[in-house]
This record gives sequence, structure tokens and C-alpha cells, in this order.
Amino acid sequence: MARSARLPLLCALACAGALALVAVAALGVGVVRVRDAAVLHGFTALDRPAVHEAIKAIVHLADPLPYALIGLVCFVVALCRGLRGRALAVALLLAVTGATTQAIKHTLSEPRAAGFLAREVGPDAFPSGHATAAMTLALCAVLVAPAAWRATVALVGAAFAVGVGYGVVVLAWHFPSDVVGGFLVAGTWTSLAVAALRRFERPAPEQPAAGRGGLVAAGVAAAVAAALVATLGSRADTAALYARERPSLAAAAVAIAALGLALVALAGAGARGRPAR
Repeated sequence: MARSARLPLLCALACAGALALVAVAALGVGVVRVRDAAVLHGFTALDRPAVHEAIKAIVHLADPLPYALIGLVCFVVALCRGLRGRALAVALLLAVTGATTQAIKHTLSEPRAAGFLAREVGPDAFPSGHATAAMTLALCAVLVAPAAWRATVALVGAAFAVGVGYGVVVLAWHFPSDVVGGFLVAGTWTSLAVAALRRFERPAPEQPAAGRGGLVAAGVAAAVAAALVATLGSRADTAALYARERPSLAAAAVAIAALGLALVALAGAGARGRPAR
């Protein structure tokens, strides 16, 4: 095994293991299910007429047609840069992450009650397809981005994935655990793709300082997003309930943002290479 491929392979194993643990906890452990539903309740308090359409617009960017179009852009960028291996990786990731999510959905279909909602979350909600799609697009974009643009792409990609993740929970389409599961599906397969790329690409001198700056900026953006959730929630009509659930809601918001940042950082690290010529 190539030494440089070991870390992404370990990351893939960690993501897969975490995915299994989240699935067991979210679907089979009573106390986790209760907290998951309580956090969902807190997020739904952020859905107001003034922002409802904007939230839906962000979430729908991960629908099948935009997903295919943005993925095609990533594929073409890789080809134009002469990175055929990465173009192939993008094509495979776009297909396999969605297929994996759908397979898990149908295998683990399980009703989860959240009686406070006007409509129940579907039994095949775990993991979130929109969260999987958004994170897959973010990771693919980082993999194919030129070094000079990678920090900016990482920042935008992380914000996009986290925004979609928050959005599907605010709209009560998914539980928070579904978003985490979707991110982990994308992270598992992207880690494997990075490991394969490291077997066939050599390191290239790039701009590590700029890349670190972009990741720091993404971390700040994630923290701001989590703070915004807390601020908006404090003004919700369901203030009494929110006050009880604020610690759980804040923890979930930070966890989703942190996981998104970590996965984008992995893709950024894996992108620091080029085919041997």
C-alpha cells in the first residue's frame, strides 16, 4: 500500500464506522431518537414566511437536475485541466454516493415519530439524499479546483453543504441525524477516491498557506452559521421550547458544520497532487 494512501483509507473506514454508529443510534436507541426529534423541533422554529422560500431555493440546488449540472461542470473542469483520473473520480462519486444513500434508505426504512410536526418525516429519510448530494458536489469541486482557487471553492462548498444540511432540517424534511448520515456517505466514498488518486498522482508544489487560510475561513463561516441558528431561534414564536432545547440545537448545528468542514478539508488535502508526466 502506498504510504500516502493510508490516511484517506483510514478516513474512509472512520466515516463508514461513524455512519453505522449514527444509523444504529438514530434508528434504534430511544434516547437518541428523542433528542433527534427535539433538535428537529428547534430547527423548525426557524422556518418563517420571510425566509421560507430562500431556504427552499438553497435546498433545491441539491435536486437531481442541478446536481447533474453542477457535477457535469466539475467533470468538464477536470478534463480541461488534463486530470482524467479526477474526472473519472467525479463521475463515479456522483453516481455511487447517491446509489449508496438510496440503498441505505430502503434497507433501513424505519418510522420515527415527531408528533409536533404538521407532517411526519418519511420512514426512508435516513440518510438525507439532499445532504449526500450537496456534500458530494462540494467535495468534487474541491478535488478539481486549481490550486489558486481551492481555498475559495472549499469555503463556498462547505457553506453550500452545511446550508443544505440545515435547510432540510428547518423544512422538517429530515432529522439532524439524516444530514450527518448523508455527509458521511459522501465522505466515505470521497476518502476512497482520494486514496486511489494518491496511488497514481504525485505531490505538486502549491500554496498550502492559502489552502489553510481558506479552511480557517470556512471554519469561521461554520461558526457564524451556528451562531445565526442560535440567534434566529431565540426570536422564534416557540421560545419556551427553544430555551429548553438550545444546548442540543447549538450542539447539532456545530456538529453538522464541523463535519462538513472536516470532509472538505480532507478533499482539499487529497487534491494537492497532479498526475505524473
